Amino acid sequence: MEFTSVLFYVFSAILICAAFRVITARNPVHAALFLVLSFFNAAALWMLLQAEFLAIVLVLVYVGAVMVLFLFVVMMLDINVDKIREGFWSNFPLAATVGVVIVLEMAMVLAHGFWTPATALAAHVDGVNNTKALGILIFSHYSYAFEVAAAVLLLGIVAAVALTLRKRKDTKYFDPALAVKVKSTDRVRVVKMAFEPRVDSTASTQNQEGK
Repeated sequence: MEFTSVLFYVFSAILICAAFRVITARNPVHAALFLVLSFFNAAALWMLLQAEFLAIVLVLVYVGAVMVLFLFVVMMLDINVDKIREGFWSNFPLAATVGVVIVLEMAMVLAHGFWTPATALAAHVDGVNNTKALGILIFSHYSYAFEVAAAVLLLGIVAAVALTLRKRKDTKYFDPALAVKVKSTDRVRVVKMAFEPRVDSTASTQNQEGK
């Protein structure tokens, strides 16, 4: 067995264990850290497959940005894990069915990729680097899937903005349009008052005692 194959099995085993701990860890912070570990192992597998660009993008985007955001949200929300796990076993059959369907779909896609001859791919990526070959492949053979993924991400952005801008009774609502229209006269009011002479407290006390 070659050394590359040994590394592949080691990284794959760590990836499977880390992914399993993501869904079984009771602490959400620990689950997020296990997800970071799984991302690093996936990047290592892509490095073994000579997909350096995808490995670097995975580490920079997901580990460097997305997971930091996840940890920040988890720590700020102070999630009560006990309430979340109350209906775990009641929803487990449906979740397991959906998971099996997703695994079967991924297996069919991978099997189709292994069985399909790579002559068309070789004709496109011959003599170019990894990043350029990936761009040619995305915008030629997988342009439709790329556009669908872009539409889904755009829908997610719009949904996130809509959820954060909804009005609630227990939260303060801020309208940026009204904040832009505010003028200085709406916030500061100059009031003119009549001048009143200052009365010395010591003199007034002495006058009262003299009386």
